[in-house]
Amino acid sequence: MNASQKYGRTYHYPFSPGTTSDDRINADYWRDIQSVERLIHTEKLDGENNCLNRYGVFARSHAAPTQSAWTAKIRQRWALIKNDLGDLELFGENLYAVHSIEYRALEQDFFIFAVRCKDMWLSWEEVKVCAALYDFPCVPELPALPAPVDEAQWRRDFLARVESRGAFDPWDVHTGQPCTMEGIVSRAAGEFPVSDFARHVFKYVRKNHVKTTQHWKRNWRRARMAWEFPYGEDGR
Repeated sequence: MNASQKYGRTYHYPFSPGTTSDDRINADYWRDIQSVERLIHTEKLDGENNCLNRYGVFARSHAAPTQSAWTAKIRQRWALIKNDLGDLELFGENLYAVHSIEYRALEQDFFIFAVRCKDMWLSWEEVKVCAALYDFPCVPELPALPAPVDEAQWRRDFLARVESRGAFDPWDVHTGQPCTMEGIVSRAAGEFPVSDFARHVFKYVRKNHVKTTQHWKRNWRRARMAWEFPYGEDGR
């Protein structure tokens, strides 16, 4: 039996331009979101998906606990809470290493976006409670959209959000210029079974988000916190 089951594959909205050859698209997204009582929209952060459970810290594959250099800090945090996790699995975006976006307004570098307990994904309110319990922030939550009644209008309202700069002053590492947020992740506000993940979680990723042919891990560098940037380097 595996010590950890990896995070489900998040299907793209059909109008998400940042898909790659191995991504999947939810062509029935409109039917699915109408069956959800309430949607929560959060900023998609450009980091590594890490899972913290009683067995260790896992990267995306969950084949075995990760020992990467850029997870050393979060593994130290895990050592302090591992005996209190029980059946909870905390999923977070690890921003310790810079990927395609450099954030210049970070106060912390690990943000919780989901919590799994056995065969259920906990509600968003429970996610926030668990994050606070273990002293982690959550990914930034975006303002609610109107109820999904008219598809065309709902899509226009949604797309208006993706042009935002995001919460942490993102800069494109390849151009050295300010950029928009990476994307948006939408999820059902309530709890739902692991087996129903694809019908309750959706994402939008900006066009040409990953621009380099060299993987970030080969020459990775630590993300700087807000106070490490010289005055004026953040564009202010």
